[in-house]
Amino acid sequence: MRMPDLATVRDPERAFQALDLLVRRRLDGLLQGDHAGMRLGGGSDSEEVVRYRPGEDDVRRIDWNVTARSLEPHVWRPRAEHELESWVLLDETPSMAFGTTRLEKGDLGGWAAAAVGMLTDGPGNRVGLGRWSVDGIRWEAPRPGRITARRVVRSIGQAPRTVATGAVTSLAEAVTALERRARRPGVRVVVSDFVEPDGRVDRPFDWEVPLRRLAARHDVVVVEVLDPRELELPDMGLLVLVDPETGRQREVWTSPRLRARYAEAAARHRAAVSEAVRGAGAGHVALRTDSDWVRDLARFVLARRQVPRARVRRSP
Repeated sequence: MRMPDLATVRDPERAFQALDLLVRRRLDGLLQGDHAGMRLGGGSDSEEVVRYRPGEDDVRRIDWNVTARSLEPHVWRPRAEHELESWVLLDETPSMAFGTTRLEKGDLGGWAAAAVGMLTDGPGNRVGLGRWSVDGIRWEAPRPGRITARRVVRSIGQAPRTVATGAVTSLAEAVTALERRARRPGVRVVVSDFVEPDGRVDRPFDWEVPLRRLAARHDVVVVEVLDPRELELPDMGLLVLVDPETGRQREVWTSPRLRARYAEAAARHRAAVSEAVRGAGAGHVALRTDSDWVRDLARFVLARRQVPRARVRRSP
């Protein structure tokens, strides 16, 4: 069966159905299934064995094997089982309103966020959404994954195209707000192009420390959205470049030397972003507007399922 081209589907309901088909056929299993708790509490699976504390521990959980070996009563404490709560931070700043292929980065970011909503859908699971734009962050309360996905699909292509006229929320501030939004351990997804307003391409980035704090408590996935013209300039002679964040314009001559320097800086930036994300302990997948983003996301899904994630242990 031929897969639908999301870029050509204009009706929101048909677009949602097309995305649903893609997810079911090619992306099944990213975060579905039982989600292991990240804290000790009520549950059924044993997490650790500790000495029995009279009046505090349940005698029904005494581990008789350990008790016999140590000659002291020990009990096992279960890992908490709870529904999965996910939050997606979606970049809708002006830099995302750029694209030289069939999709703009903002459209691709919206499709990716909707796919996450579908993949995390399950009994009791909920997905919250933070829309980050020049006007700040607009939070949408957690809802079942498919409902959140439908809302995202309906809003694709409708993000404001205005440039920033004053102080705007930085990515570091947005990630910090996401970390403070919901403290309960779960899944957090950041969808952005990671374009620095000041043009910085080298580490350290301001968002590294907030992302590391976020990953210390949650399972974090970073979705980096790219367009091919951000990686290399075309050989077009005189070219007018516009800064989407400020609206400033500049004429440049796309000489071989300039294009080589630009490609080198772009590659360095991509490598620095990848290193920073991995250093923070988050998963990283790069999606491009000129490639099969569903295939790329599926490969990331497969890699995550094959590599077990470290379990975070916390004191009761």
